Amino acid sequence: MSDVTTLLTRLVAFDTTSSASNLALIEFVEAYLTKAGVASERVMSPCGTKANLIARIGPDAPGGVMLSGHTDVVPVVGQPWSSDPFTLRDGGDGRLYGRGTCDMKGFIACALAMVPEWVKAPLQQPVYLGFSYDEEIGCVGAPSLIKRFYEHYSTTARVIVGEPTSMQPVVAQKGATNLRTTVVGREAHSSQVNQGTSAIHVAARLVTFIEDTMATLVAEGRVDEAFNVPHTSLHVGKIKGGTAINIMARECQFEWEIRHLPTETFEEVYARFSDYCATLSEALAAQGKTVDITTEPLNVTVPGLANRDNQQVLQLAEAHLPAGCCQHAVAYATEAGQFQGQGLQTIILGPGSIAQAHQPDEYIEISQLEACQQFMQRLGGSLQSAYQADDHA
Repeated sequence: MSDVTTLLTRLVAFDTTSSASNLALIEFVEAYLTKAGVASERVMSPCGTKANLIARIGPDAPGGVMLSGHTDVVPVVGQPWSSDPFTLRDGGDGRLYGRGTCDMKGFIACALAMVPEWVKAPLQQPVYLGFSYDEEIGCVGAPSLIKRFYEHYSTTARVIVGEPTSMQPVVAQKGATNLRTTVVGREAHSSQVNQGTSAIHVAARLVTFIEDTMATLVAEGRVDEAFNVPHTSLHVGKIKGGTAINIMARECQFEWEIRHLPTETFEEVYARFSDYCATLSEALAAQGKTVDITTEPLNVTVPGLANRDNQQVLQLAEAHLPAGCCQHAVAYATEAGQFQGQGLQTIILGPGSIAQAHQPDEYIEISQLEACQQFMQRLGGSLQSAYQADDHA
């Protein structure tokens, strides 16, 4: 565990908040891999200030496993941390504290700590490392990493995305899309409500419709009990509008999200909202009221991970986990659905609990890191036999 802790100390010390560059961390990992005799490749962001990283340990052969993790973390601004969030702290309570310890530099540290052992092992199937940027702001970096990996490295590797799952295999996740809706009405004195159109009042009706849509989906039977929120969820997180209490608001803007079940699509859920906007606009126009409603996506839709086409990777993982591990589904979004969309068998499995992610005094249990390291040791042992093409059929 000393190697894992040393590496985690270094990784946490890099402030890789999504608004900043991750290149210093990438350079550290590149140097570490080079020292171990492992070549790596950057896949740069369009702006050139961030990078994904791909590396292969072992032979250029079919099969193997891709261990995938994101290097960025969420902000710490405004959070009441007990210590410097970018300095790893051993709390003496079996926990290591620091931003990213759980989400998800702990997993990356475990994978890197295993590299020297994997380099010396007689691997017949490769271990790939895939470290991405900007996962926290909509899984922005992973698509270019996945494309490069699939086209130039492997079409048969099985993928484990190391998000915090308490080392339990996750086979399904919801998709996610963030949106911004802007309502423009007509200003008027608040004593003359018949002369204007309040953008706030219109927006309020839209927000209510968004919430009511969830109840409608449940009533239609669109439910999957594998998820702790067993239906597609819609949520408005931010709203602003108006200039004064005695002025009918000209503009109101709100930001919201759709987290859809993997059996549904963003488009079919959003269509309900779009249709309602059109109906509401027509009704207001018939009353002589002017209103304009526009909605823009804030990110490319992060696809869900469906519980399908995963038998080989699931068997590979479960064979090296303690007895009693069971399959789960999660509501949060990860890059797993993007890997699956490329045709790669994918599950989510990593140390730590999502309950600690994004929190002040984020931590990971040392016992979780130990469990992850033991899993990776056993996983490496299983790759010392040749890949059986029939298993992938």
